[in-house]
This record gives sequence, C-alpha cells and structure tokens, in this order.
Amino acid sequence: MDIILLKDMDKLGDKHSVVSVKPGYGRNYLIPQGVGVVANAVNRKKLDTLIAEEEAKESARLEEYRSLAQQMEGKTLKIGVKAGTTGKIFGSVTSVQVSQALKDQLGLDVERKKIVLPEEVKDLGTYQATINLHKEVSTKIEFELIAE
Repeated sequence: MDIILLKDMDKLGDKHSVVSVKPGYGRNYLIPQGVGVVANAVNRKKLDTLIAEEEAKESARLEEYRSLAQQMEGKTLKIGVKAGTTGKIFGSVTSVQVSQALKDQLGLDVERKKIVLPEEVKDLGTYQATINLHKEVSTKIEFELIAE
C-alpha cells in the first residue's frame, strides 16, 4: 500500500514523500492519526500542487531574506550599556539587545534566535555578530558597545 506522508516520520520518510507500507499499518495507524493519506491519483495531484505552492513561498521567503541581508550589510549598530571606569560592562550583551538595536536603529525585525554572538561580550568596543536568516542566507553585522 502506498501512502503520502503528511508529517516527517523518523524511520519511515519525510513529509510529502510517497512510501510503501503494509496495508494494516496504513489503514489502522497512519491514516487515522493524520500522518498520511492513500497515494491515489487525486491525492498525488494535490501533492504536486502543494509542493509547487510551497516552493513558490520558499523562494519568496529566500528573496526577502536576501534583501534583509543587503540592508544590514556594512551597517554598525550602537548599543548603550552601563559600564565601569575600566571599560567592563555590568552584565553582558545578548542577542536580545542586538535584536532590539536592529529594530530601533534600522527598522528590521530579526528574531533573537537567528543572531549568533561571538564569545561573551563583556567589554566596551566593537564586535561582529552573525545573523543566520535562512540556511542559505547569513550576514555579519558590527555592533559597538558605548558607555551610557
């Protein structure tokens, strides 16, 4: 029995793949659980249109991320922090502060999970953060810590 998977299954296959399973496993588990549908002509046609739509959305999303990366290219963020007389800051700077600075200074909304900072940022100075917007698009942005 051929089944079109609607979700990723560890030992069976990836989402939208057509797999061959025993009829009992397909009828009694995969189909009732919503994990798969029977791979007949109608469902295969739906799968083809669904894959085409997802590819179009993915290419649009990729283009959007590329334009975001171009907007960030060569920019330097200024982040104000409280610091002592020796140049050590109180606490440390995290991806949350960098994300907020991107939003305030450049008007770009980037999730903090996509921002990778260098080693611990605990001194005043200039640092470089890597922003992984997509698995194919990443950019670097400089940020400068200045004492308030």
